[in-house]
Amino acid sequence: MGFESKSKLFNVKIIDLDLHRNLIIMNSDDAEELGVVTNNIVLVTAGDYSAYAMVITSKTVTQPGVVALSTQTASALRVSEGDMVGVKPIGLPTSFNALKKRMSGVKLSESEMKSIIQDVVNGIYGEAEIAAFLISQLYHELSEEELSYLVKAMVETGSKLVFEETVYDVHSIGGVPGNSKVALITVPIVAASGLLIPKTSSRAITSPAGTADTMEVLARVDLTIDEIVEIARKVKGVLAWGGKLNLAPADDIFVNIERRLSIDPEQQMVASILSKKLAMSVERLVIDIPVGRGAKVEKVSLAEKLAGLFIRQAGLLGVTIRVALTYGGQPIGTSVGPALEAREALEALIERKGSRSLIDKAILLAGLVMELSGRVQPGQGEEVAREIFVSGKAYEKFKQIIEAQGGNPETKPSDIPIGSHTYTLTSPLEGAVTHIDNTAISLIAKACGAPYDKRAGVKLHAKVGYRVNKGDPLITLYSDSASRLETAVRLLRDLQPIIVEGMLLRTLP
Repeated sequence: MGFESKSKLFNVKIIDLDLHRNLIIMNSDDAEELGVVTNNIVLVTAGDYSAYAMVITSKTVTQPGVVALSTQTASALRVSEGDMVGVKPIGLPTSFNALKKRMSGVKLSESEMKSIIQDVVNGIYGEAEIAAFLISQLYHELSEEELSYLVKAMVETGSKLVFEETVYDVHSIGGVPGNSKVALITVPIVAASGLLIPKTSSRAITSPAGTADTMEVLARVDLTIDEIVEIARKVKGVLAWGGKLNLAPADDIFVNIERRLSIDPEQQMVASILSKKLAMSVERLVIDIPVGRGAKVEKVSLAEKLAGLFIRQAGLLGVTIRVALTYGGQPIGTSVGPALEAREALEALIERKGSRSLIDKAILLAGLVMELSGRVQPGQGEEVAREIFVSGKAYEKFKQIIEAQGGNPETKPSDIPIGSHTYTLTSPLEGAVTHIDNTAISLIAKACGAPYDKRAGVKLHAKVGYRVNKGDPLITLYSDSASRLETAVRLLRDLQPIIVEGMLLRTLP
């Protein structure tokens, strides 16, 4: 890192802003004297503590000689209002040449990759440079070596949890609406079998709900590292959000940019998943790749290619892995959106039945995890998992997990509030549902407000193959905002996500 020679001391003012990165507001005259402008990165120091922060300049927010720090920056520096900090401009980071090489498709060395990730985690790079790194992967694929370098660098620049026994996990690459609730059934099945499965998940990136979003309807997911270890030791299963654990922290930074750009580069996705699992000390892992029209992966051949990538990388990293290619041609279950999906998962566990696409998938994945343990013979995992589910042991375990994470274990599906503004589309004719558009369903659920409005989403009353009469309900939209619901209804009419066909296609002439 090359530093400029100028530096200056300032009095501290603290402002309550959270932009998910360190921020410093400087008086325009001070900024000009130091040679920095808005969006530049500076090094801020206070005694033994330091942080890189993005500059915003103003003539009125601060007076000359005073800098305003965001609460996040002040916390990182351990400073209070009125303390003194030093501010020093920085030159181009040493990893900038490596970033330029990555953008042009030149292969990086392990040290070059690590230098980029370290500077991302340290806050030296802004959104433009991080976006450039991610987008470069869409046009210049990482080599297998580069990908392993990326995974290792993402793990090494963060914390790592250590458990006393073998750690198992299951992870879906997502991309199918309704998929986030599957883990709420799979994890308690595995935990009820006696295996340790401390699952951390991200929030939604491009979908209407992530597993963390859905579990948060029932219990806390913003757990600390110590809480996860304690809960895992006590009840064997955890369903937590990984965003505040400093596990592969570069991933959380990347996900924030990916979400805003609505991109999910394949190799970055592999790095994201495997780095989080390694940081959780996962040794046995099942990866779920949904395949079908409107899913992230639409063809089996592409799914097999992606599976090979996971298997080879897991081999390099010492993780035992199984990859399941599952049907993803229509939504999983009958609900999309955090609260609706939490309701459906809880109902399935209580009643020990539900939508086949949900129940069968959750049991299948749980069975594969148990087979990895060696306690269950190959090919028998699904049968054992189904027995745990049907017996009610999975529901009892889920109640333990909810309680351990600060939720109410006696919550019933009807206790979970859903959007107060609704609209139901009915079938225009008698016939059969022949197609449901995954992409359209996701867009409509997000238009309703999901995942940020947890009560928003859609409920499907019919799936592909169902017969319906004229006037039967097909889909209901939920939102807590009348204006968002109105937008979603217009989108529903434009996209026509559910196709119903009768026997007669047309008459001629």
